[in-house]
Amino acid sequence: MTTITGLDGLREANGTELGVTDWHEVTQAEVDAFADATGDHQWIHVDPERAKQSPLGGTIAHGLFTLSLAPAMTATLLSFEGFAFALNYGYNRVRFPAPLPVGSRVRMRATLANVEDIPGGAQITIVQTFEREGADKPVCVAESLARVYVGG
Repeated sequence: MTTITGLDGLREANGTELGVTDWHEVTQAEVDAFADATGDHQWIHVDPERAKQSPLGGTIAHGLFTLSLAPAMTATLLSFEGFAFALNYGYNRVRFPAPLPVGSRVRMRATLANVEDIPGGAQITIVQTFEREGADKPVCVAESLARVYVGG
């Protein structure tokens, strides 16, 4: 785990890889639960029999399911000290270059790509690259924005 301490530590870490998570196996039960939570029941995600007949050969995870793994995965890679609090600020760019078949294993690689001073703290950009085990292309690449504040 990478621990970043204070604004100076954040600036020093700018441009560095923060780490790579452990592998996570994507199950049909997780994908079905995500479909229930979001109301997105497209057959390519939730109908294994029909999906077998598709060019993909089976069900795939929703792109947003993949992206939703980011907070838990980030928490295994990164911690902050010397800040009062941090907030998710959004995303600049999100792409899904390849599908994530159910039953695959995925992990996230995180790089601190930018640190920008803001009143009371900093805005950081972390590039989150989700890799499928054995695949050449990532399944998701996202520029996550967060704000960290030194005062309460």
